[in-house]
Amino acid sequence: MTVNGTDQEQETPATVLVVEDEPSIADVLAIALRYHRFDVMTAGTVRQALALTERTRPDAALLDIMLPDGDGRALAHELRSRQPELALVFLTARDAPAEVVGALGFGDDYITKPFNIDEVVARLRAVLRRTRSVDVLPQRPPLTYGDLELDEATYTAHRAGRSVQLTPTEYALLRFLVRNGGRIVTKEQLLRHVWQFEHAATAESTVVETYISYLRRKLDALGPPLITTRRGVGYGLAAS
Repeated sequence: MTVNGTDQEQETPATVLVVEDEPSIADVLAIALRYHRFDVMTAGTVRQALALTERTRPDAALLDIMLPDGDGRALAHELRSRQPELALVFLTARDAPAEVVGALGFGDDYITKPFNIDEVVARLRAVLRRTRSVDVLPQRPPLTYGDLELDEATYTAHRAGRSVQLTPTEYALLRFLVRNGGRIVTKEQLLRHVWQFEHAATAESTVVETYISYLRRKLDALGPPLITTRRGVGYGLAAS
């Protein structure tokens, strides 16, 4: 298309799979997402969701946790095993800290019900910026820090030559820490640059702690502790 005499290449719309068994909620989400120029597929059960993804690969999935024929977290695990780069956002009525942490162990973000539709759209876009940005990165040398190596062309991580399986959000968080070398970065900086949250709330601060814990568990299994904590300030990487 041409705007003011200049060719503008439109970004390919992201395809979102909405898995929600309440028809009224599914309809609201679908209408709002289509208004914001997403392509939308809807399913009310685990079986329907898996059947849809056999035919079309979505860029993101909005998943209810409690579904008539299964658990949204198990569905997330299955979808991610088929498509590792898939962005996963949970919609849940459960807001207890243990439930939140459990949901984040399977996906990239969570939103509690009742929700604000503008927040759903904003947070979905934030997750997609993390998961889709790799597709447009030019070829460049891997990022390295000590025995850690991040390949931005293939979205993979290795430590001491061994593969580290990371979710898109874990990868984005680790990449930001590596790019900052040995400097300490605050939770506010992480929320702004990794999660694209401009105003941090208590629950969102907990998200950072949760993902730091996930990264530590995966990285420390392959070598000495790598991520350091400066209490009351933030996080960094140990001297390489």
